[in-house]
Amino acid sequence: MNSNHTHFNHEKLEVYQLSLQFIEWLNPLWNRIRKNKNIADQLDRASISVPLNLAEGNGKSYPKDRRRYFEIARGSALECSSCLDVITIKRLLNKEDVVEGQSLLLSIVKMTTKLSQSALNKISEDKFPTAMTHVNKYIS
Repeated sequence: MNSNHTHFNHEKLEVYQLSLQFIEWLNPLWNRIRKNKNIADQLDRASISVPLNLAEGNGKSYPKDRRRYFEIARGSALECSSCLDVITIKRLLNKEDVVEGQSLLLSIVKMTTKLSQSALNKISEDKFPTAMTHVNKYIS
């Protein structure tokens, strides 16, 4: 996606762009993966869930809500990785075929973990200032 056409904040997230890149990476492999309808459907749903939850989470105002959606996106990326493992065990694709996809997913998982942790830190900061106000009153 060209940065000149960015209209929404979630489009600026590198992890969102990677999640779309993963879906694009899957496109030429679908004919081989679809030989097993169950795993193909599961992978399709999980791969779509990643960018959708990133976008929705990024649009939430409350850190707790943001974190929940980022965790769902992270879980969906892990599910995609597991699907690729099953696909290689079932010999729909070779291990070499999925290296790039697994690499994208690893980056997505790391980034969503950081986003989730950042939202968690924001939750803690929201709770902490009240206690700090009392402490600062006695320090001053």
